[in-house]
Amino acid sequence: MSWLGKFLGGAFGFLLGGPLGAILGASVGHHFDSGLEAFDFDESLSPGDKHRIQTAFFTATFSVMGHIAKADGRVSQAEIDLAKRVMDEMGLSANLRSTAIKLFQQGKSKDFPLDDALRQFRHECQRRTDLIRMFLEIQLQAAMADGHLDEAKDKLLIKICGILGLSRFDYERIKLQILAQYRLYGSQHRQQYQSIKKEDNLATAYEVLGVRPNASDSDIKKAYRRLISRHHPDKLVAKGLPEEMMTLAKEKTQKITKAYETISEARKR
Repeated sequence: MSWLGKFLGGAFGFLLGGPLGAILGASVGHHFDSGLEAFDFDESLSPGDKHRIQTAFFTATFSVMGHIAKADGRVSQAEIDLAKRVMDEMGLSANLRSTAIKLFQQGKSKDFPLDDALRQFRHECQRRTDLIRMFLEIQLQAAMADGHLDEAKDKLLIKICGILGLSRFDYERIKLQILAQYRLYGSQHRQQYQSIKKEDNLATAYEVLGVRPNASDSDIKKAYRRLISRHHPDKLVAKGLPEEMMTLAKEKTQKITKAYETISEARKR
């Protein structure tokens, strides 16, 4: 069992503290005390500790996802399916899945402490910008689960970026890349790729890498390598991404690689 699975079955909420600790404690419920006797409290969990970040990431991901889903006044079936797909890809145990669902439900509450939860999440990440970007990408995917990004969710995501220390430029760039991935590969809650016109496919591949069609081969390769490095599963896990979310990171690197291959093949003609 992963660290996250062991810890969420124990008393992590007490050790994490703050808004995220309270949110997690309320979600774990009767499982919260089940691992107390077996847990080794000699483990140091100061801010910035990898295991502490993993649990903060898990807690923030599903609770904020629920909050964004309710931003337009209703939670669509596509958004629910996306949340379940993320849980499926993580291979969550029954207890962890139950916790994730409860976190999602908590986020939908009008009393959800979004600002405080995000400030704590940013503090826990200790300037690990790649983790914060990954968190934002997951939230954007969830917000676009039904095929578009409405104004209410867009405004909320801009606010979230501000609290997390990301600029409006960062947000718009990441949003364009996620939209491009959606067009190129289809809905985030489906596995198969959609077939689209080759010229549209190529134009979208450039957007996935965040480069212009007239960029040099060298600049395109640099953009590709930068994105691959930023989304490398092992690097993200080392920084605090929950091990269960490695599949999501791998999926992103596959999409980035596919976009790069599409561009490279087109330039050989």
